[in-house]
Amino acid sequence: MLYTPFHSWHAAHHGRLVDFAGWEMPVQYTTIVDEHHGVRKHAGLFDVAHMGRIMFRGPEAGRCLDYLVTNDVSSMPSGRIRYALVVNPQGGVLDDVLVYRLDNDYLLVVNASNRIQILDWITAHQTDFEVVVEDVTATQAMLAVQGPQSADLLDPLCAHDIDELKYYTGIQTEVLGHKALVSRTGYTGEDGFEVIAEPETACALWETLVERGVQPAGLGCRDTLRLEAAMPLYGHELTEQIDPLTANLQFAVKLDAGEFIGREALRTIQQTPRPLRRVGLELQGRRIAREQSAVVVETECIGQVTSGTFSPTLETSIAMAYIAADYAQPGTALNVDIRGKLMAASVVELPFYRRPRTSNRDKSR
Repeated sequence: MLYTPFHSWHAAHHGRLVDFAGWEMPVQYTTIVDEHHGVRKHAGLFDVAHMGRIMFRGPEAGRCLDYLVTNDVSSMPSGRIRYALVVNPQGGVLDDVLVYRLDNDYLLVVNASNRIQILDWITAHQTDFEVVVEDVTATQAMLAVQGPQSADLLDPLCAHDIDELKYYTGIQTEVLGHKALVSRTGYTGEDGFEVIAEPETACALWETLVERGVQPAGLGCRDTLRLEAAMPLYGHELTEQIDPLTANLQFAVKLDAGEFIGREALRTIQQTPRPLRRVGLELQGRRIAREQSAVVVETECIGQVTSGTFSPTLETSIAMAYIAADYAQPGTALNVDIRGKLMAASVVELPFYRRPRTSNRDKSR
């Protein structure tokens, strides 16, 4: 079992700890609903140190990453961050990632469950590039502050005015007087920041934020928040059997920017009618559509649920699913098979929840 630098704090403050991708992580401290509302209305604090962090250094670091991911990252100026996919030669998704452009280097952030697989993939495909790759997951810590009050609560602790950061940008600054990388990114659909720093600094920041009134939150509400925001989760909406175009992630696929692994397969997929679409479903009643629940029209199974929950914000049952493209139009009535009982549902536009955008800092990636 692996432990993040915040693990002793979680245990001392009665976090309900579970095995997540080999890491013992808190799923909740109070209740998932309470922590969910805390993030939506105020600010929540998440341990995300289990996420993999991989540095790329050297004269061809950018070219190497361009070959490994679907987005154009070498053209980014320092301080920019882009969402991308790592895909296999057939176009199936190996992971969804964030790429940070630092002054002279790049940082790749990957899902905890895929870190070893992605490191192996990088090793197999970096040989043609003058690049040094280093897994720094164990030498750093990472936390997330998410919610409408996150900027007000974090900004006084930073050397730079982080409230001026635009969405999907970051800055190498000082937090509590020590070096840190602060980015305006997150996985909740709210405004917020992620901070990467030395473990001692990160733990001191965690304690300080809690003292300032930020509510610790676990993996449970992280999942309900990301589902309301229709953010895909690897192993659910993204797998090696699903390509990013079918997943409606075209914005992160730059087919004309240069050669990358899986490019030709994705070009072919782009030119071919896709049989499935990722859609949102709103169900009648409070029952939750779990992963692999069948989506049915009359007696025909037209797809399958990938994630479902009861939305604390919207107070209704929601789900994401892949269904036949002919039925993917918003407003289409259908049913979801929940343990043998058909529950009425309808296709709705994604995301289910969208926070108000109030300034140029909210400009999209």
